[in-house]
Amino acid sequence: MPNSREYGHLLRNRFRAEIEGVTAGEFAEVSGLESRTEVIKYADGGDPNVHKRPRRTAFSNIILTSSALSSHALWEWYKSVMQGTIERKSGSVIVLGDDMSEKYRYNFFEAWPCRWKSLQLDAKSQVTLVEEIEIG
Repeated sequence: MPNSREYGHLLRNRFRAEIEGVTAGEFAEVSGLESRTEVIKYADGGDPNVHKRPRRTAFSNIILTSSALSSHALWEWYKSVMQGTIERKSGSVIVLGDDMSEKYRYNFFEAWPCRWKSLQLDAKSQVTLVEEIEIG
C-alpha cells in the first residue's frame, strides 16, 4: 500500500537532501524552497487598465538544519569558501511518501554555501543541538 491516508497527504517529516548525488547528513529541517517573480506594471495607450507582465525570477537560498556534527563534509565545504575557494555543487531536496519512495524533487545547480550558523547553547534547554548551513 503506497499511501495509507485517504487523500495521499505527504508528511513534512519525510524528506532527504542530496548534494552531488550523496545523501548529505541527517537533516532536521529544510527551508527556503521558494521563488519570486518580479511584476512590471504598465499602461497601454488609451486603455484605462493597468497591465502586469512577469520580469525576472529569483530563488531563495536553501537552509539545511542538521543535528550537530552529523556531517563534517558540509563544514569543510563552507570552510573552503571562507578561504576563497568556491566549489559549486548541484543537489536535490527530495520529498518522500509513506513507503519512502520519491514523490517530489527540488533540484538546485551550481550552489555554494554562503552562511553557517553554529550551535546555540542554553543551559535551561533540553533541545538537541543543531547547526545550519545556507546555500545559494
